[in-house]
Amino acid sequence: MINLLLFPIILPFLFAILLLFFKEQVKTQRVLTVIGLLISLCSSFYLIWTIKQEGIQTVTLGSWPAPFGITMVSDMFSAILVTTTLLITFFIVLYSFPTIGKGREQYFYYPAILFMITGVNGAFTTGDIFNMFVFFEVLLIASYLLIVLGGEKKQLRESIKYIIINVVSSALFVITVAMLYSVVGTLNMADIAAKIAQIEQPAIISVIAILLLIVFGIKGSLFPLYFWLPGSYAAPPIPVLSLFGALLTKVGIYAIMRTYTLFFVHDMAFTHGILMALSILTIIAGCIGALAYFDLKQIIIYNIVIAVGVILYGAAQMNESGLSGAVFYLVHDMLIKAALFLLIGMIIYVTGTSNLRKMGGLMKTHPALGWFYLIAAFGLAGIPPLSGFIGKLLIVRGAFEAEHIWGSIIILLSSLIVLLSVIRIFIYAFWGEPQNLPKTKTKPYVQMMIPTLSLVLLSVLYGIGVEWFAPYIADATDVLLQPSIYIDAVLK
Repeated sequence: MINLLLFPIILPFLFAILLLFFKEQVKTQRVLTVIGLLISLCSSFYLIWTIKQEGIQTVTLGSWPAPFGITMVSDMFSAILVTTTLLITFFIVLYSFPTIGKGREQYFYYPAILFMITGVNGAFTTGDIFNMFVFFEVLLIASYLLIVLGGEKKQLRESIKYIIINVVSSALFVITVAMLYSVVGTLNMADIAAKIAQIEQPAIISVIAILLLIVFGIKGSLFPLYFWLPGSYAAPPIPVLSLFGALLTKVGIYAIMRTYTLFFVHDMAFTHGILMALSILTIIAGCIGALAYFDLKQIIIYNIVIAVGVILYGAAQMNESGLSGAVFYLVHDMLIKAALFLLIGMIIYVTGTSNLRKMGGLMKTHPALGWFYLIAAFGLAGIPPLSGFIGKLLIVRGAFEAEHIWGSIIILLSSLIVLLSVIRIFIYAFWGEPQNLPKTKTKPYVQMMIPTLSLVLLSVLYGIGVEWFAPYIADATDVLLQPSIYIDAVLK
């Protein structure tokens, strides 16, 4: 019972190792991957239920008392993100079967995904700041393999930039953690929070806060550190792009939200003021990018950047509305981005291009794809009663409560630009006269449609069934608003 929170990390890891022995046997790999993800998913749902009943779950490895051992902590916030991660990965793996190609499947595609999920879930669950760095490295090493797998020229070119940027940010992460350790003398996150509270955040802690914001801002693509993202994410195939777009930036966002609500809460005018300003600039930069391109991938990739700004703006308010909006919108964005990337993958499959100017008339040939794309597009833009609306409404309300009127106006205006960018795809691809489409097989199309529709429907359910999810979101928000709940659970 006590080690339940380790299951969503250990199970993908064990299945990834198992898959290494079946390099050539694609069917075996597929079956084992699906089984591994389903078992992990069941354990994460059970973990959420356990946290709801019994409160925050912790385990300190090696039976050492906290803060001396490495502690793993699962509160409602991390458990929700772990479950969402496994759910999205499951559908993306199903989508990969007809689309990724035998060549990639025989070169450790599925083990790389499972190793990446191990790192992502580990980063969400760890209660130790150095351990977070270790899990970041696990997910990054797996992502390096995924970004080059297939060896296309574009992939190799973009992967060099991606690897260099991440190596630099990882080095900065280690240096910053060393600085933090030299000031507070501990790596346990709950203990760091307690120690910083005792010394009342001197200037050096504020410097460390900004350095960590740079590190996590590179991972989460915060302005002006997002420059590497559009090129790198557009290079690999659609299933890999979906995984990266839905999950990787969210680990950076999680890390910022966790540290800025747990550690750096004694000089908020400075630390959270900078976070707020950068998140607004991130939204503006994303909006410019989303309108500038006529490439399907780039338009949705720049929408990732906009969402990063919106979520972190909500987190920077440090009030109940802002934080609950940020948590709700974070989960919404993971679901909707995965759905949208799979949808544009289907559009590219049908048309043979990602250039909007070369498309048209798909509504006459593929009406179901058109309608489901439209639902996902409205969800992304935040049209009520879809899930994007509720999160954004709470964030804007939190900003009004904190008297940050201008930021709220920018977020509301950004919704219009998001709507414009995704409706432009709909108009160009689905309206007008049908183009000459390349010959495509029906079977792969149907196989792609099933996981894609499932994700679109999940995102709709997340918006319509908000009353069911509200208690869980409230629990996640409470831990962020009251760090003492987290600290007491870990240090007992």
